[in-house]
Order: sequence, then structure tokens, then C-alpha cells
Amino acid sequence: MQLDTIDYAILNALQKDGRLANASLAEKVGLSASACSRRLDTLEKSGVIRGYYARVSNKQLGHNLTAIVNLSLSGQFTKTLNEFEAAVKRCPNIVVCYLMSGEYDYTLHVVAKDLADYERIHRDWLTALPHVVKINSSFALREVIDRPNVGIDADLARSV
Repeated sequence: MQLDTIDYAILNALQKDGRLANASLAEKVGLSASACSRRLDTLEKSGVIRGYYARVSNKQLGHNLTAIVNLSLSGQFTKTLNEFEAAVKRCPNIVVCYLMSGEYDYTLHVVAKDLADYERIHRDWLTALPHVVKINSSFALREVIDRPNVGIDADLARSV
């Protein structure tokens, strides 16, 4: 889908406030409510907008520890990757999983209440993941930036 400046402006406004009413959104981007609604529908159907959700604070929910876990598997065969990925999806403490290039096959972001909770997750979940031959865990000391909405060309969005 080819995006124009109005599409970028819509995306920019929704990233700041996903609960923005269509009338308010239309006003912000300079469209009628019906035209804005049609554009929004197109952005959703094309997959540019993948969904709407509340950003919840893991820390406020008692998950004070974030671990970055790098894993190596026994191989990169399709069956191996599929089995590993299916198992990873079942662990509720894994909030992000990336297939990687480079030294490790996967990088996980794992949240835990504390070190004892992480030890439980490591013992009960991570070491039980299929085909894992190496686990390397690092712990985040503090969050410096959490920017989930990268990719909107701010100059295009501002030019509307």
C-alpha cells in the first residue's frame, strides 16, 4: 500500500492516542469524518494498522526484572524452528521473540517478578524449550527508552 501524508498523519495521531474518536482524528488530519473513516478502514484492511491495544506497564504489574535471553539451537531446520517457536509461544513471561542472524538463533525478552521468579522461568520454561543447546541471559538494569512506534515519517506527518 502506498501511503500519503494524510495516511502518515492518521498513523501518527493514533500512535499518540489509539482511543481517539473518528471525529477528532478527522479534525486533526483535515478530513471529513466519513473520508477519515474510509482511510482508517483501508489502513486496517491492508495490515498497516495491525490492531489496537492498551500498553500495560510490566513493572506496575509486579514484573520488575527484564531479561534479554539469547538462545542457540541444535540446527536451523524448518522443523526445528517450528517446534521451538510453537513452544516459545506457550510461555507467558516471554513478551518478545526474534529469530536472529549472527551468533545466536533467537533473542527473547523475558519479564519476571525478581531473580527467584526468573530462575523458575529459566528452569521450567527456557531449559525445556526444544532444540536449545545454549542459553545466555543478561538483565536490564533500567529502561532508558521504550519506543514501540518507530517508522512514522514525522516530517511527512507534520506536513499535512
